[in-house]
Amino acid sequence: MDSISIHFFLLSFLFTSTLARLSPETTTTTLDISSSLQQAQHILSFDPQSAKQFSQSQNKPLFFNSSSSSSSAAAFSVPLHSRGSLHKTHHTDYKKLVLSRLERDSARVDSLTTKLLFALNGVKKSELKPVPNEIQAEALSTPIISGTSQGSGEYFTRVGVGNPAKQYFMVLDTGSDINWIQCEPCTDCYQQSDPIFNPSRSSSYSPVTCESRQCTSLDVSACRSGKCLYQVSYGDGSYTVGEFVTETLSFGNSGSIKGVALGCGHDNEGLFVGAAGLLGLGGGSLSLTSQIKATSFSYCLVDRDSSGSSTLDFNSGLPAGSVVAPLMKSGKINTFYYIGLTGFSVGGQAVKIPPGLFDMDESGEGGVIIDCGTAITRLQTPAYNALRDAFVRLTKDLPTTSGVALFDTCYDLSSRSSVKVPTVSFHFGSGKSLDLPAKNYLVPVDSSGTFCFAFAPTSSSMSIIGNVQQQGTRVSFDLANNKVGFSSHKC
Repeated sequence: MDSISIHFFLLSFLFTSTLARLSPETTTTTLDISSSLQQAQHILSFDPQSAKQFSQSQNKPLFFNSSSSSSSAAAFSVPLHSRGSLHKTHHTDYKKLVLSRLERDSARVDSLTTKLLFALNGVKKSELKPVPNEIQAEALSTPIISGTSQGSGEYFTRVGVGNPAKQYFMVLDTGSDINWIQCEPCTDCYQQSDPIFNPSRSSSYSPVTCESRQCTSLDVSACRSGKCLYQVSYGDGSYTVGEFVTETLSFGNSGSIKGVALGCGHDNEGLFVGAAGLLGLGGGSLSLTSQIKATSFSYCLVDRDSSGSSTLDFNSGLPAGSVVAPLMKSGKINTFYYIGLTGFSVGGQAVKIPPGLFDMDESGEGGVIIDCGTAITRLQTPAYNALRDAFVRLTKDLPTTSGVALFDTCYDLSSRSSVKVPTVSFHFGSGKSLDLPAKNYLVPVDSSGTFCFAFAPTSSSMSIIGNVQQQGTRVSFDLANNKVGFSSHKC
């Protein structure tokens, strides 16, 4: 080799070495494939002892913490369980269970986006009527059949209603405001796990008047014999209709709240998976959080394939070390919790998206909400495409397979027990970012080892951070200071 060739080789080596040092190092996280598949098999065979679990938790005193930094209000906690721990699935094939979940989730998203469109276009809900429910009769006995949206619920708690208190399973929902429970006498009630609430046996049951603040705050109301009637309709045709009342809600043996406004539903249609009703945790004036004047609330969502449980906490403030993001409200719809998401990174490298893509404009278009009832995060199509493409570029060594339902990026990991994948992170501005565990964005869709990238595009201007991406992280809503905190390992 002559001297010119040697010099050229050395220069090339130095130049390549410099580029390697300048290139950002890809950050990775490990996906435990074996554990995910074992959990998928477990949920198919799991026979929940729900009544026993919840009754045991009710006998334990709730913790009250007067040292909350955000308020002098007492902090208290209720148990939080996933759908799978309440009601046994009838599916024997995990892929069919996943497909039914995804169909249900799509109906949920359609309901939220429709609710937003009504608000943006000034459509009054009083002008709307529930559409005929096309769920077949045989589906009513099958809890995981698709077709429900907001009311279907993914996470539940056990609360007491009335005086003396009777215990009921209730859906928790950050995407709605109205609390309600099925009531005797029933014109039409769906099947639930507990006996239906009988208001005649409660000394604290009190109908509200048509002129009351609670009644006039309803989107849809009517008046009969001086009593307020309510109606809540969901995007799939499910609905609840009845009297609007106040009642006492109790949480274990340690606390109760009097005078909570809720619907006493005598005509209820839809699949609610055994729950007696719903507790609305949205930002509207009639939500549970607003009525009890909570300064903050937080939850940690266990994996939906887990039989474990966590807690829903009120007035406990932000945990130390939380990744904090701005919490915003829309001038058009006060139910949703908008969050200041600015972008993402994959493998430690920022994903290029159009500036301001996630901003909410003055008309209420755009923005990103965080929701515990939606499963899969929906992103505006340009953002989704950019995120997916960045992930695909860094996973070229993984064997791909065909898409499943709304997932277009899937991998065949059947021959592996674990794999390192690029870390996906949410960015919230001011240098704040949240690294997601691998199982929060690569999820099994069958029992044989097919895993899919758990994000999806939406044609709506509003993006939604769903519960799959939130699992295992305590999400804290500091309502007093307009902040959202994310805390890993705080469940």
